[in-house]
Amino acid sequence: MVSKTKSEEQKLRGSGDNSKLSVSEILKMYEDMLLIRRFEERAGQLYGMGLIGGFCHLYIGQEAVVVGIQSAQKPEDSVITAYRDHGHMLACGMEPGGVMAELTGRIGGLSKGKGGSMHMFSREKKFYGGHGIVGAQIPIGAGLGFAHKYLKDGGVNIAYMGDGASNQGQVYEAFNMAALWKLPVVFVIENNQYGMGTSVARHAAGELYKRGAGYDIPGERIDGMDVLAVRKAAMDALEHARSGKGPVLLEMMTYRYRGHSMSDPAKYRTKEELDHVREERDPIERLKGQLLRDYGVKETDLAPIEERVKEECLRAVEFSKESPEPDPSELWTDVLVEA
Repeated sequence: MVSKTKSEEQKLRGSGDNSKLSVSEILKMYEDMLLIRRFEERAGQLYGMGLIGGFCHLYIGQEAVVVGIQSAQKPEDSVITAYRDHGHMLACGMEPGGVMAELTGRIGGLSKGKGGSMHMFSREKKFYGGHGIVGAQIPIGAGLGFAHKYLKDGGVNIAYMGDGASNQGQVYEAFNMAALWKLPVVFVIENNQYGMGTSVARHAAGELYKRGAGYDIPGERIDGMDVLAVRKAAMDALEHARSGKGPVLLEMMTYRYRGHSMSDPAKYRTKEELDHVREERDPIERLKGQLLRDYGVKETDLAPIEERVKEECLRAVEFSKESPEPDPSELWTDVLVEA
């Protein structure tokens, strides 16, 4: 990892060396991205039907970021993120049915229907949220990194934030402590170009991957629409943090196709802008093209994957509909742990 670029106009890192990946591993990344995409499309439909209440932030378009990073992680690593979190849960291996049931507020949900879209959690999968307060997860991510170091378990925390959260003061307090104590944390900025409805050019001065430079945190900007580029950068960053050298900051240049949340009509950007990204940079179509062109995969090899993902998402919807609502007594559970 390097803390400075060779020029002020650094190009995005490309796919890099993923020569050790097998075709089956790349197909798994394709399937994981497709699952997130189809799951989120179903979630959007359920929201429109009134079956999901409250806020709902979809991850459509950003799938390569979490899938690429997750593919580079080890079992001892932990994850924390913000409220656009469904994709992260699925990438961590959390059951689609449990995620969908949580979205619909059912007892079969991963937080028993009490957390909803923004507040899911799985200690088993080392997934520590889902946080609704902008930037609040980053100090907690530093704390999880401290726990990994204290316990000497070899783990690294991956702490995700959006470009809007990168302007929060608590983020830099966390950077300072993580750098000072050389905590094993990889901070990931998912720069999807808009903080709610405000273009990143209008809300953030400078380049986000350089935001850790004042703390000697190495930073890099990555093409977040290229899952292989993300994986390679994640492998380097995780190795840096795991070896005791301290935190790393990765800025993933990505794009969300939907509004900030389901209630956002996204009128602050043009249809031409959105269509251009879909046609030229879509992460799923991009990997599909690479599989067909470079890895000897045929369309007939991909059809069963697409059908399997479709069926899995349909089962998740049915599970969420069949699961009952929580009993009122659940208001009093999971609010206190006896130490």
